[in-house]
Amino acid sequence: MPLPPLENRPCGGRYTDIVQAIGNTPLVELRRLSPKPGVRIWAKLESHNPTGSVKDRVARSLIEDAEDKGAIGPGMTLLEPTSGNTGIALAMIARRKGYRLKVVMPDNVTPERTQLLRMYGAEIVYSPGDQGSNGAVAMALDMAASDKTYYMPYQYGNDANPRAHYDGTALEILEELDGQVDAFVAGLGTGGTLMGHARRFKEELDDRVKIVAAEPMQGEPVQGLRSLDDGFIPPIIDLSLLDRKIFVTNRDAIVWTKRLLEEEGVFAGVSSGAIASIAVRIAGEMDEGNVVFVVCDDGWKYLSSGLYTKPVDELLELESTLWW
Repeated sequence: MPLPPLENRPCGGRYTDIVQAIGNTPLVELRRLSPKPGVRIWAKLESHNPTGSVKDRVARSLIEDAEDKGAIGPGMTLLEPTSGNTGIALAMIARRKGYRLKVVMPDNVTPERTQLLRMYGAEIVYSPGDQGSNGAVAMALDMAASDKTYYMPYQYGNDANPRAHYDGTALEILEELDGQVDAFVAGLGTGGTLMGHARRFKEELDDRVKIVAAEPMQGEPVQGLRSLDDGFIPPIIDLSLLDRKIFVTNRDAIVWTKRLLEEEGVFAGVSSGAIASIAVRIAGEMDEGNVVFVVCDDGWKYLSSGLYTKPVDELLELESTLWW
């Protein structure tokens, strides 16, 4: 079957600074994963951002918001809890702008993320790995409360996080698909991707678009995602904007991360596998239309986990020692 003609502009352009190159990422159709001829599944490849993840958009928005408000002053240090991607993006931009950065991160993340943070000049404080990202958030909040030389952008409670998508990613998708978005799927993490897209899509398309969240089952360690039943709901999340929440397991995430690579050539991080599984499920419930999901990052930060080469059962046995 011949491929359809190219329907959107190639991404790219000329920029005077690496920070300006954030955004305008490719939107790629995943034809092999669609369960029905009339339903098209589209992946927004955020790994094409400078540090390889969607969090470049968020980090730029958080720092520019702080600058606009005059919240960053001489002698202050940026402090942020992170599972890796936001910290890496903040570190790159902070170095470009001359700010110091300290991140709080679970001690069992893959070594690639630690190496990237140090490469960009960030100082790392480790939180207990068995507490996941919630433990990092709690530790960072305590540190910020006890030392006023810290400025914490706090992606979990800062509207600059969803605004990065409301003013950026969502508009790109609407332009690329001529406003024909029938379902949008994203993971429940900080809530920024879901909330920013949901607000923009609902304003533009009303109830013609369904907003679907991929949420881990309670206790499931899906990297980058969180269960709201684990006790922390990020303040920026407005559950009324969601049409559905669908549970995913770590097995779903691993299996579909491998399928993205093997069937579509998309080298993605494990949270994107979880989200893809829900996108395909939603596509199977439709007769026609466009389903869009965000591929949050690429797989380079997870290579040491063996995610792409080890059997699924062996990977699941490693959950207690490695947070994907």
